[in-house]
Amino acid sequence: MSDEVIGNPWEGLRRFTSARIALGRAGDSLPTEAVLDFGLAHAQARDAVHQALDVASLQAALQSALETGLPSLTAQSAAPDRAQYLLRPDLGRRLDSDSAARLDAHRESAGVQPAGLPSIAFVIADGLSSFAPQRHALPLLDAVLPRLKGWSLTPVVIATQARVALGDEIGERLGADVVVMLIGERPGLSSPDSLGIYLTWRPHVGRSDAERNCISNVRPEGLGYHAAAHKLHYLLTRASKLGATGVVLKDDSAPLLEAGA
Repeated sequence: MSDEVIGNPWEGLRRFTSARIALGRAGDSLPTEAVLDFGLAHAQARDAVHQALDVASLQAALQSALETGLPSLTAQSAAPDRAQYLLRPDLGRRLDSDSAARLDAHRESAGVQPAGLPSIAFVIADGLSSFAPQRHALPLLDAVLPRLKGWSLTPVVIATQARVALGDEIGERLGADVVVMLIGERPGLSSPDSLGIYLTWRPHVGRSDAERNCISNVRPEGLGYHAAAHKLHYLLTRASKLGATGVVLKDDSAPLLEAGA
């Protein structure tokens, strides 16, 4: 009889993915470790949805970002709380009256944008995972802002109880040429902190999803900050030339290393 132990070929693949493969078996069930790990992942996904975004810490981080700091404004959707936000997606797509008035007042006080420079409104929003913008929005901005020569910036808006389309009203009220929404994506059991980037040219209330572009799964374990910044800069440059985003704008950017970034 041979004493050679035949290894499980699936075990070697586990280091390449966070997917739940090669979990093993204990009788007719999973091993305790795998069951506990699943429970933890499920709890983290639920926490990502319900945890409130720490607006104050984001504002403080923006204030010390780069060399001069980034001014910021706050906004909230018409959803008064998390329960209504989850039950009424439509409320998450429009600003509440106080936020609308605050953004209008800022636009009036800011005056005319610099001539010849297209403007960007960045929005950091909780979406369905507050973990994502809390962890990844600032590193992404650090990676992309140095690339945006020739653009003017409105104050960064930190939005709560927000859906993607809330950026359309924010961008419209600020008079921005394009809005870039950095928002928490629906959490998964291996990715509770995935950040999505949605950009919409000439934002206004009523824009459809076909009129915006998306860069998904931004996080160190997914699409890294510099790769995401590379794609975002490419799409913004092309959107400015085309005067449009959405189905007419394709991501034909070269891979990051080939682009020399």
